[in-house]
Amino acid sequence: MSVRSTPSAPARESLPAARAHTPRGTPRTSKRSRWRAVALIAVHVLVLVHVAQWRVQGSTMTPLEPSEAMQTFELGYVNAGFILFMVATLATLILGRFFCGWACHVVAYQDAAAWFLGKLGLRPRPIRSRLLVWVPLCAALYMFLWPTLARLLEGREFAGFRPHFSTENFWASFPGPGIALLTFFVDGFLIVYLLGAKGFCTYGCPYGAVFAVAERASHARIRVTDACEGCGHCTATCTSNVQVHAEVARFGQVIDTGCMKCMDCISVCPKDALYFGFGESRGAALTRKGAKSPTTQRAYDFSAREEVSLASVFLLSLFALRGLYDLVPFLLAIGLAVISALLAVLSWRLLRSERVQFQGRELATAGRRTPLGQGTLALGALWFIFVGHSMVVQTDVTVGRWLLLEARELAPGERNETLARSLSHLDRAAGLGLRPVATLEFQRGQILARLGSPQLARERLQRALELDSGLQLARMELAELALADPLRAGDGAREQLERVLADDPAHSRARELLARIEFLAAQTARLAGDLLLSERHLRAAVELEPGLAPAQLDLADLCMSKSPADLAGARAALAALLAVDPQQAEALRRSRLLDERFGPAR
Repeated sequence: MSVRSTPSAPARESLPAARAHTPRGTPRTSKRSRWRAVALIAVHVLVLVHVAQWRVQGSTMTPLEPSEAMQTFELGYVNAGFILFMVATLATLILGRFFCGWACHVVAYQDAAAWFLGKLGLRPRPIRSRLLVWVPLCAALYMFLWPTLARLLEGREFAGFRPHFSTENFWASFPGPGIALLTFFVDGFLIVYLLGAKGFCTYGCPYGAVFAVAERASHARIRVTDACEGCGHCTATCTSNVQVHAEVARFGQVIDTGCMKCMDCISVCPKDALYFGFGESRGAALTRKGAKSPTTQRAYDFSAREEVSLASVFLLSLFALRGLYDLVPFLLAIGLAVISALLAVLSWRLLRSERVQFQGRELATAGRRTPLGQGTLALGALWFIFVGHSMVVQTDVTVGRWLLLEARELAPGERNETLARSLSHLDRAAGLGLRPVATLEFQRGQILARLGSPQLARERLQRALELDSGLQLARMELAELALADPLRAGDGAREQLERVLADDPAHSRARELLARIEFLAAQTARLAGDLLLSERHLRAAVELEPGLAPAQLDLADLCMSKSPADLAGARAALAALLAVDPQQAEALRRSRLLDERFGPAR
């Protein structure tokens, strides 16, 4: 067994037959693995071409990444990632998990890691846990079901599905290069070394969980003929940890939903007894009588108490690490939390057991820890100090943001008290944090603005923009602050709003505020007697916000004050306002006056 300790832990010294099976003879090299490598390399070439096309042209198709389907379920955006996810799921229902084995970039990294470790003489055995195996399914439910449930619980209306196949900000939903590389290292290499081949597929991948459910309904499977002699070459070659020889002997087919249809088992079979084909369902195979070999009992590496510890440490670590400092994405947090859980149990065994082995290496023997065991304990101590510190920071951030949301529903007196409590938690999180965070600075500035400290609020918001110049919320808050001060109405607000509209021309609130600035500038110019400049500002205002009543009414007045009167211009201004609000009383009154004085518009 890969993880072993004595004597305090329950005895787990012997390997079950299925896991300890040694193939007779040396398996030949799979010819399919080369073709699969070509396919996975081609996937990465296409990704690079997609990125290059975006960099050259400035816009491109939305990312072909299943995680983009979250936007579909939450916001109704039907994008390329959602289409890919649906097509892959449908294909899995028919043909099985080919997508995972032949097109998933994370599988490519895991296979590359297993190959590299093999070159170093390291062949990690798969670690088996009863509870952590449910992580992918829970992650999938959180990603693809929870957004809909949350919307229903909050009573928010669903705008409906609408196409969203092009983007100018291709990288918006992805982490930066450093975090991306860390994700590939953790989920694609480190987990393979610690948990065995396809470790992230087993204990972290939410998309794989969906495909595993679809796989159960598929009638396309690896099947066997009577030529099989049970040599075990198939199992020895499988990189998906499937007991191929045992399953085909018992069921006549591979029923393990972890089978990714890599076809290596078919390629190495010396009797050509395995093939891919359609036939009876998985359910029929499970109830099939007359199995050719005894039932293979699945063995696990952890006691029931250790399983509970694994689950507890995983959940706490996931809370501490997910979104930490606005850096750690969900899949990286899952990978790190799984590793945390394993490291916690391993450290506990090192503290209480006389002998501990891990992946064929001695960590403790005869009650004494080896240098590798001591290093593991030291690393565990440092890691959990970091995780514990992160948990304190994340707790303050979570409570502070929750109080900020709660304050919106309260009366003014209670609101200020709740905002002050929120600010206290967020200030403490910022003080304890190991690095400044743009969104945290923005929220602190937002609260300070609500509590009547505009200067401190501006400082926090400017700091947020220094950390993240693309943070539109901070720019909007700065503009709101400027407009709230009559003496500084245009001071910096115009620049901030124009930057927001440059990134998002459809930003309605930014257009509305910029229209107000133009209207105020028009009033200033009119008081100074510069009617031409006043008209220019008013037309800019109503172009941005046709429903801005004061601007449209002033524009109508200005048109009528010309010599001769611009009757058509005045009617156009009033009509534009009535098109937005047909019941606008002043526009209706002035339109009637114009009709009475000059006759109906022709």
